[in-house]
Amino acid sequence: MWQYVFKVMLTALVVVGVSEVAKRSSFWAAALASLPLTSLLAFIWLYVETGDAQRVGSLSQSVFWLVLPSLPLFLLLPALLRSGWSFWPSLSLACVTTAVAYFAMVWLLGKLGIFL
Repeated sequence: MWQYVFKVMLTALVVVGVSEVAKRSSFWAAALASLPLTSLLAFIWLYVETGDAQRVGSLSQSVFWLVLPSLPLFLLLPALLRSGWSFWPSLSLACVTTAVAYFAMVWLLGKLGIFL
């Protein structure tokens, strides 16, 4: 139980840290947010709990493939906001586009035999 609480607290600390840094500097908040902290924490938790390095390797490879379809979010959201769209519609469209990109990537990976 203590491990679960620790995981939640550490994860919350990272998210709150990014949002607090963003109030002062979008560059440094972006630098912190762009670090693969979630992935690193997941690798560590998985290895600590299972001791299985092969599972960690498999998770890492899957993360690689699924980072790619997340990239449109980071291009479309600022483009929509700069073009005058308000925040919620911009975020919604960027999220829907990203979801479509995820489904397309999973379909493509399945067709290429690289399924996660």
